[in-house]
Amino acid sequence: MPALDIAEVARRSGEPASTLRFYEEKGLIASVGRRGLRRLFEPSVLERLALIALGRAAGFSLQEIARMFAADGRVRIDRAMLRSKAEELDKTIRKLSVLREGLRHAAACPAPSHMECPKFRRIVRAASTHAKRRR
Repeated sequence: MPALDIAEVARRSGEPASTLRFYEEKGLIASVGRRGLRRLFEPSVLERLALIALGRAAGFSLQEIARMFAADGRVRIDRAMLRSKAEELDKTIRKLSVLREGLRHAAACPAPSHMECPKFRRIVRAASTHAKRRR
């Protein structure tokens, strides 16, 4: 299959050309030449972009994603890093589930004011404590 120009890669991958140029600048993808002013990429860049998209969706940084590729371009994903990210996602899911249930309770709470609802006040305190820990 012939090389794809940047516009075709953008169309097929769903990533804007500016993102493709940024990824190239960061070393995540590499062009193989130019046709006029347009960068050319091997068709295999589409699979690499799909892996990058998966990594981004999972919350990996671009630096972490870059480490998932060997110098020769082959995929070399650290399984321990995947397990760690999965555990991090589990914690996030638990926190968001608690928050979701608290919001549902607050929306249906019969208390005259949210601040009169003990459950809502616990949620507010927990959010405040979480914000202090992040600083």
